[in-house]
Amino acid sequence: MRSASARSVSVLAALAAGALLLSGCGGTAAGSQPSGGSTGDAQVTVYSADGLADWYKPTFDDFTKSTGIKVNYVESGSGEVVSRAEKEKSNPQADVLVTLPPFIQQADQNGLLAPSGVDTSAIAATDKAANGHYVSLVDNYFAMIRGTAASPKPDTWKDLLSTDYKGKIQYSTPGQAGDGTAMMVLLEQVLGKQGAMDYFKSLQPNNVGPSSSTGKLGPKVSKGELSVANSDVQMALQSISADKSAYEVFFPKGDDGKRTTVSLPYDIGLASNAPHADNAKKLMAYLLSKEVQSTVSSKAFGIPVRNDVTPSDANYAALKKVMDGVTVAQPNWDSVLGSLNNDLAAYNAATGQ
Repeated sequence: MRSASARSVSVLAALAAGALLLSGCGGTAAGSQPSGGSTGDAQVTVYSADGLADWYKPTFDDFTKSTGIKVNYVESGSGEVVSRAEKEKSNPQADVLVTLPPFIQQADQNGLLAPSGVDTSAIAATDKAANGHYVSLVDNYFAMIRGTAASPKPDTWKDLLSTDYKGKIQYSTPGQAGDGTAMMVLLEQVLGKQGAMDYFKSLQPNNVGPSSSTGKLGPKVSKGELSVANSDVQMALQSISADKSAYEVFFPKGDDGKRTTVSLPYDIGLASNAPHADNAKKLMAYLLSKEVQSTVSSKAFGIPVRNDVTPSDANYAALKKVMDGVTVAQPNWDSVLGSLNNDLAAYNAATGQ
């Protein structure tokens, strides 16, 4: 099981030219119906956390042209991906699940994933489950976003507690959204578990309220309705580029002056008892192929997971600039999942949500 993402660290360390990188989502259409559907067996259904839609569309189109297999796409929150698959366990509808940790580990624990047999030899062992039930598809990192017109402009975790941001901060809810859960995990890494809960309690007066969707927060920041929200590097940079969103990525400094984030990959797995298992395996093999992985940064601001892919495009350079000097914490997501219920109970008690 993953306890670190060695591929992510090695790639970013190389392109940061010596910068030390030690030791990133919600949903926009929870409960939405499959799009791009087809009849018959020449189809495959993907349940995915949001953030990769701009990459998925041309990639799925190319897959369909090449194989004749239509891709039905359902986008929702990271937790909702697993929840929906769980509800349909007796009559599975999904063939492929894509979600963030620790939800992919939760899906596996709940018997929702099966070995795909897809060749993952070019992917580091730390980027895939030992039982073959899931593997990283795109590497990514947790981040915060602040409006380009925000004034004053926050730079530290302590800044976000200022009354200047009363009613101007919102973050996706831990336990429901991958980025929200990552925010809790990161603060636990930086402040300790009790310190993180104390921080959430202090932040509550500035927090607009719960949100199961990280993706819905970005537009609010861009419009100036919010000053700050949580996000992840890939989704935020993609929106800034494609949608001209009026915000910027930042990593709040801790009391020690360091900027820290957590590795937050999109993970992919074959659904147990998938109705179109053979087609699902073909799609997974396609998405993990060297050819398709070579498009991850140029089309989606993500980091490819294959060891034999080294991007050199402008988007990758932008990613390098954003990550320069940021410390990357590597949570043991199995341990995170093991204590998640207790952590969420403590979070709910601290925030009253």
